[in-house]
Amino acid sequence: MTESPREALVVFTPSGRRGRFLLGTPLLSCARQLGVDIDSVCGGRGICGRCQIELSFGEFAKHGIVSRPEHASEWNAVEERYQSRKGMKPGRRLACQAQLLGDLVVDVPADSQVHKQVVRKRAEVRAIELDPPVRLYYVEVEEPDMHNPTGDLERLLQALERQWGIKDLNIRDLTVDLRVLQGLQQALRQGDWKVTVAIHREQVLTTIWPGFHDTAYGVAIDIGSTTIAAHLCDLSTGEVLASSGIMNPQIRFGEDLMSRVSYVMMNPGGDKEMTRAVREGINRLLQEVCAEAGIETSDLLNATFVANPIMHHLLLGIDPTELGGAPFALTFNSGITLWAEQLDLEMAPDARVYVLPCIAGHVGADAAGVILSEQPHLRDEVSLVVDVGTNAEIILGNRQRLLACSSPTGPAFEGAQISSGQRAAPGAIERVRIDPHTLEPRFRVIGSDLWSDEEGFSESIRRMGVTGICGSGIIEVLAELFLAGVILSDGTIDGAAAARSPRVFQDGRTFSYLLHESADPEEPRIVITQADVRAIQLAKAALYAGIRLLMDHFGVERVDRIQLAGAFGSHIDVKYAMILGMLPDCALDKVSSAGNAAGTGARIALLNQQARDEIERVVRSVEKIETAVEVRFQEHFVEAMAIPHRSAPYPELSRAVVLPKPRFAEGPSEGEGRRRRRRAG
Repeated sequence: MTESPREALVVFTPSGRRGRFLLGTPLLSCARQLGVDIDSVCGGRGICGRCQIELSFGEFAKHGIVSRPEHASEWNAVEERYQSRKGMKPGRRLACQAQLLGDLVVDVPADSQVHKQVVRKRAEVRAIELDPPVRLYYVEVEEPDMHNPTGDLERLLQALERQWGIKDLNIRDLTVDLRVLQGLQQALRQGDWKVTVAIHREQVLTTIWPGFHDTAYGVAIDIGSTTIAAHLCDLSTGEVLASSGIMNPQIRFGEDLMSRVSYVMMNPGGDKEMTRAVREGINRLLQEVCAEAGIETSDLLNATFVANPIMHHLLLGIDPTELGGAPFALTFNSGITLWAEQLDLEMAPDARVYVLPCIAGHVGADAAGVILSEQPHLRDEVSLVVDVGTNAEIILGNRQRLLACSSPTGPAFEGAQISSGQRAAPGAIERVRIDPHTLEPRFRVIGSDLWSDEEGFSESIRRMGVTGICGSGIIEVLAELFLAGVILSDGTIDGAAAARSPRVFQDGRTFSYLLHESADPEEPRIVITQADVRAIQLAKAALYAGIRLLMDHFGVERVDRIQLAGAFGSHIDVKYAMILGMLPDCALDKVSSAGNAAGTGARIALLNQQARDEIERVVRSVEKIETAVEVRFQEHFVEAMAIPHRSAPYPELSRAVVLPKPRFAEGPSEGEGRRRRRRAG
């Protein structure tokens, strides 16, 4: 069937929803027909301005589309009127006014979505030994004298040495930023020769205030593929004053890391686009946390960053192309200290930024942050730490030896590539239980504390509705369907279960499970399809295979403890994760959440300068395993496609859960010898 020349393809990010529409169709109409989450109150009249979008241009290999500026209608009078009255960010359009004229990629910013993203990256409660890299010193300086023509800086340094007696700080080696010198005399005279100075790592005088000043602020930032989280801290007390998170604006260039590298390779200057996007996003985040804490961004004196290697390179303005193929060479992997202005960050004029070291081409500074937070290198027991995200970082070892790798799990765990999937936002199903006899479900959604079968549930979700299912909900519904015998060991949805409940129904050549259908026709129908199961199988098999490779290299068949890190890892029920076979067998009471360990590591490095030296030292000793070139990865991957696993035993899990006997849609199951099962349905 040939495509109509009067139609064009539109792809909305970050949802990934796509469809073909007649040329001239308003993009807001396209979004509504595809069920894209986009706000609008004025009915498309260009008055409310809530449907603002950003058009992305270039060649998007992942979507199979070339998006060009001429593929959207020109800026019109309605948009001009709204811009003149209320203003819009540069590059934005009103979806109700912009029309589709050719194949187009459209990004819906978080502030234009009805269901705003819930970025689950809070600051974990942690006792951190304070040794901040930025210290404040109040001094009283001698006034200049005609008989002693010493410069103001020299007298300031003498006052520091005399009044503070700083043994570890060699004043003669202290350097001073030029901007401090430019304002030095004014500050001394304005403060009546009494000033407070900020010194970074006992080496550089970076800031001077007239009079007494007793507070220094810093921010720890975790740049993930999907979200960016920031924690604003008082450097003197270690207190977290504000935390916030946003969607990573680079998502419009591709949800997974390799698609972003692909965008760079296919679009000259694409790396600069993404660098600009992430830095602008960070600045918005800095403004948010500073506003919450009641300070100015110019009060920020220090920052630390963790990120995976590709995010790390793009933050620093480095082309990540070499990370897209073997041997996955990093530009550099040591930690680095920079001026904030070198990264275009809106902080104090001479603020310093420290970026934690990367470990290998696919194991980044975020993994270094996890190590700094969870300290597996200081334990006797064999610990497995897994930061579950679009790209999973895996660390295994103890005080004798530490190994690390990454595994390409993809975005399925976070709701992408799932038919009814969405990111964690109000209205998303996050918990599921299924009656093993009737196959009737009950669930909870983000934004309500009630289960769907409890009185008052409908009223509690009246304003937000049930909008989809997020990662933790997907894990639970698949595990529950497996325990109920609806999903077989090979991941096939068993058509025979249709005789038990109409919720299992034929869907083309396969079967699906109806999780939720509202009486309100405006609400989406939440269905678990065979393709959804396969997407999770592929993701969990990649995760398990990476873990198993490290166990092979370490020479162990089991681990003593497991810690799940990251926003997704912190919100999944470990029992269900193990039922699906995401993790190797382990006593459930030894499996715990590490929270946002990468962000915690960034915060430790922000508040303790010795931690920066420690992680630099530890990273040099980590053994890096590259899954892409490991022969056994594919073997482990194939075995791990089964639920929970084709051959690995789960004795610890079996003590807590009655696992179904292995059943496969085709091929012999255990105890059946050569007898083959007929495919259900």
